[in-house]
Amino acid sequence: MIDVEDLIALVRNYNPRTNADLIRRAYDYGRQMHEGQFRHSGEPYFTHPVAVAAILTEMQLDDSTIVTALLHDTIEDTRSTWDDIDRNFGREVAELVDGVTKLTNLQLSGVHSKQAENFRKLFMAMSRDLRVILVKLADRLHNMRTIRSMKPEKQVQKARETMDIYAPLAGRMGMQWMREELEDLAFKVINPEARNSIIRRFVTLQRETGDVIPKITADIRTVLEAEGIEANVYGRAKKPFSIWRKMQEKQLSFSRLSDIYGFRIITRTDADCYRALGCIHQRWRAVPGRFKDYISHPKSNGYRSIHTTVSGRDGKRVEVQIRTRQMHEVAEAGVAAHWAYRDGVRTENPFAVDPGEWIANLTERFGEEDHDEFLEHVKLEMYSDQVFCFTPQGDVLQLPKGATPIDFAYAVHTRLGHSCVGAKVDGIRVPLWTRLKNGQSVEIIAASGQRPQATWLDIVTTGRAKAAIRKSLREEDRDRFIRLGSELVRVAFEHVGRRVTDKALRTAARAMALPDTNELLARIGSAEIPAQDVLRRLYPELVSTQSEIDAKRAVAGLEADQGFTRAPCCNPLPGERIVGITYRGKGVVIHAIDCPVLAEFEDSPSRWVDLHWRQGRHPAAYSTILSLTIRHDAGVLGRICTLIGQQGANISDLEFVDRKPDFYRLKVIVELRDREHLHNLLTALDAESDVAQVARIRDPLARL
Repeated sequence: MIDVEDLIALVRNYNPRTNADLIRRAYDYGRQMHEGQFRHSGEPYFTHPVAVAAILTEMQLDDSTIVTALLHDTIEDTRSTWDDIDRNFGREVAELVDGVTKLTNLQLSGVHSKQAENFRKLFMAMSRDLRVILVKLADRLHNMRTIRSMKPEKQVQKARETMDIYAPLAGRMGMQWMREELEDLAFKVINPEARNSIIRRFVTLQRETGDVIPKITADIRTVLEAEGIEANVYGRAKKPFSIWRKMQEKQLSFSRLSDIYGFRIITRTDADCYRALGCIHQRWRAVPGRFKDYISHPKSNGYRSIHTTVSGRDGKRVEVQIRTRQMHEVAEAGVAAHWAYRDGVRTENPFAVDPGEWIANLTERFGEEDHDEFLEHVKLEMYSDQVFCFTPQGDVLQLPKGATPIDFAYAVHTRLGHSCVGAKVDGIRVPLWTRLKNGQSVEIIAASGQRPQATWLDIVTTGRAKAAIRKSLREEDRDRFIRLGSELVRVAFEHVGRRVTDKALRTAARAMALPDTNELLARIGSAEIPAQDVLRRLYPELVSTQSEIDAKRAVAGLEADQGFTRAPCCNPLPGERIVGITYRGKGVVIHAIDCPVLAEFEDSPSRWVDLHWRQGRHPAAYSTILSLTIRHDAGVLGRICTLIGQQGANISDLEFVDRKPDFYRLKVIVELRDREHLHNLLTALDAESDVAQVARIRDPLARL
């Protein structure tokens, strides 16, 4: 375990003005509180908080964060309380320790809905003070470094949680070194065979080709010195998990994998970065499509660097990153650079981003979504790389990799996203599902009256766009369903000779345990509740059902004690030729004479019953399925429902099968009297200009 004076020395290396007495008191207090507690490895438990504090000194963090690390488990695991921490170490440290305690109690893996809810709490804690998550990340890093002392099943659980949540979060915060180490430690637990295989291949490669890193590093230094560029050059082999992920993504074997080596050039000035880039490209051939300039277009976490890949010594591809010393500090510390100290004062690094702005950017609009949507979009933001695109005015917008023009439109403004009808990329009209690339100029074509389409949810990538589209669709759908429900109820009431009143609807809503009439109408319009149910609640004596029809009056040929039901495979109507099939316990099921199902009973002639519909007027109580394709325009659906009501038919159910920008396809179940009634209704609908297609569907399971 690191001695307290050694820990203070680590802090003094970057902060000579550190409050050594505060750190000593925290060290002694933490050791006293954890006295008698041991880790799974058998070591005293306090070795863990000290190790976490040491990790945070590598990021050159302030005294409050170091003290929080020493005390981060005291409230949870000892008799210490928030008041004790507040009284002894101040309100700031107490709040930080409390925040870390709450994060520790969150189960970020497990049941999906619970995980989503806890993810929201995680980001709420981050928004209050980002240092809470810095301590938690250091805590997780040390736990992963010592994970072998845990039970195997617990190791796998922690490793997966690290791979899914903590490693991407560290990367999104700009702490790439921590992300790589967390991924590699988790990879060692989750897939040790694959990791060992990668390491063995590395050893074989080095045995065959020698250690190429010093050779390539020397080559780069020689080129830079010849141009008088003062710079430090570092080289390294990429981590096993980084190589494994690239092999999986590109479906390549290790022998075919390129750029497994990475090199960094640290210069004095921005100008030297671009001079160094020119030298590298003059000396070696650049790989097309592998150049990114994050200096002129920095990432949201403050990361700045030039990335290029070249064919180096012996044709091997190597990735080169070029940046200044200040950029390198932010690249190593990420958002944590905001708290970094040097010579006793907080570092004035112009590239360090404000944590408040960063967390606001990451969680923008998430408050409007439910837990599952929040989880989906946080993960999208955490895992995504970025592309940079230009507006026609030359402004740069940062979007995740895979973003489309619709994402771009919503990034500009929600109103522009809602009204988007097309896009031009670099002056050429492209489909809205086009994936944008770095450096492209995007112009959005908008039209008043345009509304977001449900299909856009499958196209967009950003959480902001998905949230705005879903919100708009919910509002639009609800208004439309209320209007449609009003029309369906009006037609149903007129069918039984009644008039719809607000009082009648309020009574029905209350009887059906719904909060108000709008909710009742919305559910009717969305086909969750049939309009017939409202009538049954209010006027049960006026509603005829199939069971109330006198079977002997409707069908001739039945025995005195026999009832009948219509076969759902063909739904025959009065006036059509029918035949009955007897079923034990079900009575007689009547089919249309041309129903294909009858072929199944050819070998059972004793079950056939000769039937026919009786003459006379039947009640409109026989459900029939219609397939309707109608124009998507304001008021069209209401007019169609009114037309059906005018023909004496009642709509008992309605379902949207397909929604296109210009047409809707519907399945409508109507109550009819007979075949002639059906013919008259189909003729009236076919004559309507807003109806593109109408047909009867005999089999409800058939694809429309």
